[in-house]
Amino acid sequence: MSSSTQSGKAKLAGRVGIVGTGHRARLYTHSIAARPQLELVALCDTNSDRMEHHNGLLKEHGRSEARKYAAEDFNKMLEDEKLDILVVTTIDYTHDLYIVPAIKKGIKVLTEKPMTTDVEKCKEILSAVEENNGSVQVLFNYRYNPVHWKVAEVIAEGKIGNVKSVHFEWLLDTVHGADYFRRWHRYKDRSGGLMVHKSSHHFDLVNFWIQSKPASVFGMGALSFYGTDQGKKSGWARDYDRARGSKEAEDDPFAIHLEDDAGLKALYHDAEHVDNYHRDMNVFANDITIEDDMSVLVHYESGVNMTYHLTAYSPWEGYRVMFNGDQGRLEVEVVESTHRVAGKKGGGAEGVVHGEKALKNEGHNKITLQKLWGEKEDVPFVWATGGHGGGDEAMLDQIFGPIPGSEEHKSPINRLSADQTDGALAMAVGLAANESFKTGKLVQIKELLGRQL
Repeated sequence: MSSSTQSGKAKLAGRVGIVGTGHRARLYTHSIAARPQLELVALCDTNSDRMEHHNGLLKEHGRSEARKYAAEDFNKMLEDEKLDILVVTTIDYTHDLYIVPAIKKGIKVLTEKPMTTDVEKCKEILSAVEENNGSVQVLFNYRYNPVHWKVAEVIAEGKIGNVKSVHFEWLLDTVHGADYFRRWHRYKDRSGGLMVHKSSHHFDLVNFWIQSKPASVFGMGALSFYGTDQGKKSGWARDYDRARGSKEAEDDPFAIHLEDDAGLKALYHDAEHVDNYHRDMNVFANDITIEDDMSVLVHYESGVNMTYHLTAYSPWEGYRVMFNGDQGRLEVEVVESTHRVAGKKGGGAEGVVHGEKALKNEGHNKITLQKLWGEKEDVPFVWATGGHGGGDEAMLDQIFGPIPGSEEHKSPINRLSADQTDGALAMAVGLAANESFKTGKLVQIKELLGRQL
């Protein structure tokens, strides 16, 4: 694999393939096309129309089209294209099907989180890396958000002393949160539930911030808002299967209208005839198998205890994190959106898909430090805009180098990149929480994984 050097660090370069050409993959297609040292040579998906959409994005950048491969021809793609880099953005439970063969071919793998969705698949990935001296980077973009690396910096400098406990609350609003209940993420066997698909972001952040590994987990979770029964109790439920073609959905604030967004229309509305995938299902349906309200206790090897809560139906979006140390307390509050305005068909779909750019009604970001026997003080940090609080752009710059003519997004933290062990540890907390939801028991991470990481 070839590489270039930016700011003294080796950046990836060479021939790239993307497997999974849904909405999130657009970020990587644009990013690769904008950097001349990279060439997107191959696309792989179950849906030919979605691959064609990505080739259209390449044309917009003046780049050559990539060769298209059906999902069943993935191994042929690896043989034919001599890839240097593979980007994996498929449905979560299929990640291992692409990561493992690529590792065995000596290809650098960049995978969306979560790394995978169950223990056996996790073991297969870890073994493949060990046996082939492979390389997997899990794309935890939230590590690159300037707010988050500032938190890491303050803790590493010992400003609150030794961390003793953490309280972490994450709120998904009724647009972003609802979106997980419209699509394949609503089935736990495909996504691992929000504890794995979404909260692995957050569990990774805590592992990264306190530099410790999770040891045991206890949790309680429920489908408290979405789904047929709860929707009838609250009065929010409407009687339709999916938004497309439904009169009932036209003014439902929880519905998504794919034709109102050009990207969603091309990728899903116009392409569903190929694979019958429906991206606009009713969030109050009776077949949802994931939770929307979850409480978790995590004990770490360092002795730190964390209380964590995720809500997927909040009126505002953001999070609060508090660290208690033996020398003081650090508090973080990020309001990504102060509120949402109810939409209806024909009203546009800006902000419906999270992470592309800052949300409307963006609130404040604040970090405060209070030493024992002292007053609170604000901690200054760099304010960033863009996908995931600027995390996407900073992550892509660190991996590939900056787009020519633009300034690199830099961080004083050198350990932002997450490998397969980081991916396994973040995912393991979510898997342990799911197991605790079922059994009502405390779950030991080492026993769950069958190994010590």
